[in-house]
Amino acid sequence: RELAALTPAGATTAQLALRWIIDQPGVTTVIPGARNAEQARANAAAADLEPLDADTMADVERIYETHIREHVHDRW
Repeated sequence: RELAALTPAGATTAQLALRWIIDQPGVTTVIPGARNAEQARANAAAADLEPLDADTMADVERIYETHIREHVHDRW
């Protein structure tokens, strides 16, 4: 729900998450998984979103740190 409130009109929360990763310093490529062609197209469309503003970047970072990091960070 928190991510949904930050998601730009016409985008999905997955696209927001991918755009957040793309906008991280030093990131040049994101390779998301997809189960079908439609998901692959939707994932690729994340690159067409405008870069996130500083407030949105910070809000997504807070959500990541609070709810996601502990579950995934040890995988890389």
